[in-house]
Amino acid sequence: MTEKVKRMSLKYLPKIQDPSDLKKFSKDELYELCTELRKYIIDVITEIGGHLAPTLGVVELTVALHYIFNAPEDKIIWDVGHQGYAHKLLTGRFDRFPTIRKHNGLSGFLKRTESEYDVFGAGHASTSISAALGVAKARDLQGKTHRVIAVIGDGAMTGGLSFEGINNAGHEGTQILVILNDNEMSISPNVGAISTYFTRLISNPLYNRIRNEIWSLSGKLPVAKKITRIFLKKIEESLKSLVVPGILFDELGFRYFGPINGHDLNEVLHTLENIKDIQKPVLLHVLTKKGKGMISMNQATREYHDDAVKFHAVKPNGRGLDKVELTPENKSFSAPSFQSVFGSLACEISRNRTDTVCITAAMREGTGLVPFANEFPDRFFDVGIAEGHAVTFSGGLATQGIRPIVAIYSTFLQRAFDHLVHDIAIQHLPVIFCLDRAGIAGEDGPTHHGALDIAYLRCVQDLIVTAPKNGDEFRHLLYTGLNQTEYPFTIRYPKSTSIQFEESGQTELLPIGSWEVLKTGVDVVLLCVGPVVFNALESSKRMKQKGIDCEVVNCRFITPMDNSYLQNILEKFKYVITIEEGVITGGFGDGVASWLMERGFDGKLKRLGLPDKFVEHGTRDQLLQLLGLDSKGITTAIQELVPETAPVLNI
Repeated sequence: MTEKVKRMSLKYLPKIQDPSDLKKFSKDELYELCTELRKYIIDVITEIGGHLAPTLGVVELTVALHYIFNAPEDKIIWDVGHQGYAHKLLTGRFDRFPTIRKHNGLSGFLKRTESEYDVFGAGHASTSISAALGVAKARDLQGKTHRVIAVIGDGAMTGGLSFEGINNAGHEGTQILVILNDNEMSISPNVGAISTYFTRLISNPLYNRIRNEIWSLSGKLPVAKKITRIFLKKIEESLKSLVVPGILFDELGFRYFGPINGHDLNEVLHTLENIKDIQKPVLLHVLTKKGKGMISMNQATREYHDDAVKFHAVKPNGRGLDKVELTPENKSFSAPSFQSVFGSLACEISRNRTDTVCITAAMREGTGLVPFANEFPDRFFDVGIAEGHAVTFSGGLATQGIRPIVAIYSTFLQRAFDHLVHDIAIQHLPVIFCLDRAGIAGEDGPTHHGALDIAYLRCVQDLIVTAPKNGDEFRHLLYTGLNQTEYPFTIRYPKSTSIQFEESGQTELLPIGSWEVLKTGVDVVLLCVGPVVFNALESSKRMKQKGIDCEVVNCRFITPMDNSYLQNILEKFKYVITIEEGVITGGFGDGVASWLMERGFDGKLKRLGLPDKFVEHGTRDQLLQLLGLDSKGITTAIQELVPETAPVLNI
């Protein structure tokens, strides 16, 4: 279906220039608008790719929020941003919506520089309550009266930050509305006592019937009859403690309402209208179905929301994972993604060792650990969206002789940096950290690019940091890390193909700090971290035609570096180029430059990597090309550094 045909089939959605237009619609028209939103989002996102299911579950809630409240004066803050597609469509971005997650197009998340309606940007979970409290306190300090609303999913409630925000908001007594979007379905299964607590609330009809009756009765009473209202409130509180033990949010200082049906637009509208001006912290518990309106390939149930993983994020027209640039060096190989390699290796190791466990923070599927979880359920731990806990938890295991393997996205490990330093590194606990999505993560943009891990890990004392060039070397590094017990050990790898992986390959234990010369040369040395080494090999072939002989080195150990090879550079080369898929400042290239300069290197050195600014979204291949990290970009860098000995190549 063409974009023109899609637009012609819409009656209400194209008319909305800003949320105030919603107030012109009748209730029946709002229902039809919800249907159009779902249809349009499904049509566009299944064609171009993106986070589909989260926003489908909050269509009615989004419409109701913008109908009842007055954004942008009233501040609506969404957690993560996965739920924000409908919000974008209702806030003046309809015409640009087909560009979402494309380079120079709309962000896949909420982004303050994109719209005044995006109050707070986030690419990870559990932030909205803390941010909303900050916005509300700023309102109070400035003597303003607008409303502040935070929307957070039940999966995000496993994160400690959400409870820190709730605890502080309840203590302050600040007017704020928190909407808990409870779909009982996160990317990985919800874990923890809070999930059980929500289920108990939902399944207790007695309390909800009594609560609704008391709410209805008290609303009909004159304000003057304070004694009667207080009496009814006491009855409600007593009943809560009787039929729903441990009313968490009330005890934390929030007035709790719900749960209500999040797909009953009339009920959501009515409830929001009733509670919008309560002068204290309020939590509204809304029940939704993630992926509502999407038909599954499951012909038995026809319910697409039965499988959260399939549709949490969809690929455009079934396209597979982006691959790194395939050069003649690796085109003959058919290799799985690094994520699949990790899952396979985790199972392989654990079949032979009983002391290994795997830990992840709500990313069982994304990190490739589903096979491990199925084969070793007692040795698999999904701790929920709680990276700090995952790290310290792994440390506790390590003190007792267990060998934890912790799989966390590179950009999300930033949240656990303090735990990594104080709870792991200082104690020299031999935890293995597998950093997924290191480098360019593609269409999810700057919140998901693993740009900083080399820089923030290099400075941690006694921490070994590595990067495999391919799947086979991933095996070598993982076994090498497990073979030593003195230090924590990290392995970073991108969201891409593993280039080469032999399922039944042999293991080689690598000397700590050793580099690998893949091609010898005499004119310039290319020091490469990770799979970009294959792009460097292709560049070396181009430069050979120009009369420049490049040495290509696989710098698989970022820390410690190969001091003996670096000494060889001092004696042999005048031109050095470092290449890494990480930010240049504080990165691998900085480490090499410092080592060489301190020892009198008088040649020229060029660092290639990610720039000192946040990289926007786009396909992985597209961004690597724009950043000069593909083979052509490396060739250009060599030509700029090394004196010409032949006519410039047309690249």
